[in-house]
Amino acid sequence: MQRPVVCVGALVQEPGGRVLLVRTTKWCGLWGVPGGKVEWGETLEQALKREFLEETGLTLSDIRYAQTQEAVLSPEFHKPAHQLLVDFFAASPRQDIVPNEEIEAWAWLTPDEASTYPLNTFTRTLLELARQGANR
Repeated sequence: MQRPVVCVGALVQEPGGRVLLVRTTKWCGLWGVPGGKVEWGETLEQALKREFLEETGLTLSDIRYAQTQEAVLSPEFHKPAHQLLVDFFAASPRQDIVPNEEIEAWAWLTPDEASTYPLNTFTRTLLELARQGANR
């Protein structure tokens, strides 16, 4: 029996106010936030920190819960999946990315610049939440 997969991701802000977006193969060429699956025995925050370190080389601070979204068979994702996406806001003192093989491109952007990128639906929702001031 298949079950939903719990995933974490974060919209990370650097000291200058820019946010990190990445383009990965998982989201069919669309831009999004780094993140991934929660492993057995991990807390959501532990999973988020691990995924960011693995995918970007960044360490996170000031981690705050943002929202939970549900992606059921999203055509934007590279394969059929049912995901619970637990989103956070976080900070990073560094901006030097060390990408793993999943990341095709990355950019630090102002929230207004980020909103002009071809984002996956779930990242667009998270970005809009941040632009409304929820990330403060």
